[in-house]
Amino acid sequence: MATIPLSAGPCGPPVGPGWGVTVCSVFGRKKTPAPSPAHEDRPGAKNRPTPKRRDQEAANRRPLVVTDRKVAREQNRVARQQAAAQQRQAMLTGDEKHMPARDRGQVRRYIRDYVDARRSVGEFLLPVMLLVLALSFVQNAQVAIVVAILLYLLVLASITDVVLMWRRLKKQLVAKFGADEIPRGAWSYAAMRALQLRVLRMPKPQTTRGSWPS
Repeated sequence: MATIPLSAGPCGPPVGPGWGVTVCSVFGRKKTPAPSPAHEDRPGAKNRPTPKRRDQEAANRRPLVVTDRKVAREQNRVARQQAAAQQRQAMLTGDEKHMPARDRGQVRRYIRDYVDARRSVGEFLLPVMLLVLALSFVQNAQVAIVVAILLYLLVLASITDVVLMWRRLKKQLVAKFGADEIPRGAWSYAAMRALQLRVLRMPKPQTTRGSWPS
C-alpha cells in the first residue's frame, strides 16, 4: 500500500498525482479575528474616549524655568519690547499704570498738570540757545556780546521763574496732600518740566493752558 505524502504547511500541494484536492491541516489553520462592531457617532455625545488624568497633567505641564538659553533670550527680548511699547503708550495717554515709577502717583500728576497749565520762561530757553549757537558763527564782536547778555538774562529769568513757581506749587501740595506726602525730588521734577518745551514734555500734557488742577 502506497503512502500518501502530506504537505508540511497548513495547506500543501495536491495529495497525489492527478488529484485536484488540496489537504489543509486542521490544526495549523489560523483563525481570523472577527472585526469589532463599529460604533456610530451619536449627536451630542463626546464620541471619543476620556483621556486619563495623568495624560492631561503631562500635556499641561510646562517647565517653570526654560533650560534652553536661546529660547530664554528670545522670550526676554519679546517681554522687554512689549513692556517698552506699553510704557511709550502710557507716556502719551497718561496711563499711570504702565508709567515709570518716577512719574506715578497723585502728587506727581498734580505737579505735571500745574506746570502744564502755566507759561514758563524756561520754555524759551532752548530756542534762544539754538539762536545763540547760530549767531556764534557771525564774526561780529558786538553781536556776540549782545547775544551773550541776552542769554544770561534769560537763564536768570528762568531760574527766578522756577523758584517762584515752586513756592506757590509747594503751598498747594501741602494744603492738598500734606507735607509728609510730598515725595523726595518733587522740586527737581517740577523744575525740569518747566524748563522744557511743552511739545517735548514726557509724559505728554493732559491739560490745556489755564486749566489749573483743583
